[in-house]
Amino acid sequence: MLVPLFLAGETREPHVVLTRRRADLRRHAGEISFPGGRRDPEDADLKDTALREAEEEIGLPRDEVRLLGELPPTSTFATNYVIHPFVGLIPTGLAWRLSPHEVDAVLELSLGSVRAGRDRRRMERRGIVFEADTYVVDEHFIWGATARVIEDLLERLRVDGAGGLWLADDLRPLDPPARPPRIVSPDTEAHNNATASGS
Repeated sequence: MLVPLFLAGETREPHVVLTRRRADLRRHAGEISFPGGRRDPEDADLKDTALREAEEEIGLPRDEVRLLGELPPTSTFATNYVIHPFVGLIPTGLAWRLSPHEVDAVLELSLGSVRAGRDRRRMERRGIVFEADTYVVDEHFIWGATARVIEDLLERLRVDGAGGLWLADDLRPLDPPARPPRIVSPDTEAHNNATASGS
């Protein structure tokens, strides 16, 4: 997975590039995610996979990407994939070329608006009710592995006075860490209600 960033305007505010997947896909249909996919045999390593997938999905030339580092791997709960996110700085104002088979839209969101949209929501997927950390920016709803990658990015990304970007290591998080989804069932709700009432 590639996490593309660019600096916009005179203030050089960091923005992140995400995709909205097509609504007719078999997996993760209509969801917001970063460019990425499975490793092909010809890929030299996972970094090469991330660059190739970004080029295939949104037309991002790999030679326009300056890699800043790698975020911790995270897993998808529904499909049980392990995701390896690589963060890259790209030029402002690139023209996107979307894959007609995978991508419905490219989103360019300021990290400030993403951070401000953090929330914890109760959700239901495939009959399972759970709570998860999410990000809401305008009509864009981000959750799951993508939200966890964003959480790691916001904790580690640093911006200097000249607008330079880098990823910090071994520093305390700027925000409370994201919590894993909590499964909610009638039994747990009954237990929580009983505990709250003191019974």
